[in-house]
Amino acid sequence: MSGRLAGKVAVITGGGAGMGAAMAQAFVAEGANVVIADISGKQDAIAAKLGASCVAVRADVSKSPDVQAMLAVAISRFGRLDILCNNAGIEGAMAPTGEYDEDDFDRVWNINGRGVFLGMRHAIPLMLNGGGGSIINTASIASMVAFPTMCGYCAAKGAVIMLTKTAAVEYAAKGIRVNAICPGPIRTGIVETMPAEYIEAVTKMIPQGRIGDASEIANAAVYLASDESRYLTGSSLVIDGAYTAQ
Repeated sequence: MSGRLAGKVAVITGGGAGMGAAMAQAFVAEGANVVIADISGKQDAIAAKLGASCVAVRADVSKSPDVQAMLAVAISRFGRLDILCNNAGIEGAMAPTGEYDEDDFDRVWNINGRGVFLGMRHAIPLMLNGGGGSIINTASIASMVAFPTMCGYCAAKGAVIMLTKTAAVEYAAKGIRVNAICPGPIRTGIVETMPAEYIEAVTKMIPQGRIGDASEIANAAVYLASDESRYLTGSSLVIDGAYTAQ
């Protein structure tokens, strides 16, 4: 099937690499016009590869003016907003909770938690004006099971689940669907920065015996963004090779 997102306009945060870049590629392939936002500068190269259907913007998702400006690009360039993928995230520092630095915690929360809230806060009015839409929040299996030394990350991703559920209930009757994707370990820049022994230990715990690929998350995002999932809202889609099924 092709053209599943034909005529739709999407904004994807964290679009400069990893899952965000994979989402942008998949969305464009399915006919969407896409605005990819990132703070790294890498989004420019991704957009250039994807052509006229993709526009890159620099945005810090923890700052309300940046988020508003990012969403405004979708309206000014493509005329509407149908899809928002709140995907930007960082892993943050790793330390036991009793030793976790307060500034590190705040930094993780501001991007992984506050960033999702701001995206929804400013996208929802635009979607209501356009007759509805689909919001896809990137959570994590860290919202469901503990990952020692990652309290900031786990706390923020847990909050993403409840932000998703709350908004889904609030706007279900108004044409806006809100869902979360909960990836297990995925081969992205975040994973590459983790200690090799940590990744090896995690991989051994995955029944499929491998770390996932970013394209596998992007495929799920296409489904959630498309009309195929029109009765699906308030859900958390776990994609983890059965890690959390044990």
